[in-house]
Amino acid sequence: MHPHMSSCASGGARPLFSQKGRRRKAAAFFCFLLLAFGAQARGTYMTVAEFLGVAFSEPPKAQTLWLNGDVQQRLEKIFGHPYKSLRVRYWQQDKRTAWILEEIGKEMPITLGVVVEGDAIEQIRVLVYRESRGGEVRHDFFTRQFEGARLEDDDSLDRRIDGITGATLSVRALTRVAQAALALSEVVGQASQ
Repeated sequence: MHPHMSSCASGGARPLFSQKGRRRKAAAFFCFLLLAFGAQARGTYMTVAEFLGVAFSEPPKAQTLWLNGDVQQRLEKIFGHPYKSLRVRYWQQDKRTAWILEEIGKEMPITLGVVVEGDAIEQIRVLVYRESRGGEVRHDFFTRQFEGARLEDDDSLDRRIDGITGATLSVRALTRVAQAALALSEVVGQASQ
């Protein structure tokens, strides 16, 4: 008789593994899949050079915006915590600006590229995603929601951004970065007037 089989009263063979054992194996396999796909969420999806190549036909030189007290306070209100930098690099061509900004998702920073045309977001791209979960925010089906978004007077977006189950903190991080890019673009626009 096969070592994993036993005889039953009717003379047939049945597996020694119980229903409970099969459920545990299925749960373990499911957990393995979650971890495997979670690990795939991490990664570099676009370099800064690639992002700038998409944003501009010929990328301009980088410029620096020094974040004075008023701008720092505005960013702190948007992010909900002090902004860690005293300056931000950006690229500008006419009324189009491009920004590379970071915000913490759950535990790790997410690096994003945002293109602002005039006073509206043209595109937002996830350049580097470091979290183990929630990487769906990098896909076009999600980021397209930001296209055309503008700031309200209170620095909130003029639209609701639909969330993704299991990616709530990453969704919030992208939304805050979108708000910050619009606010910073506004600051640059006012300075050039």
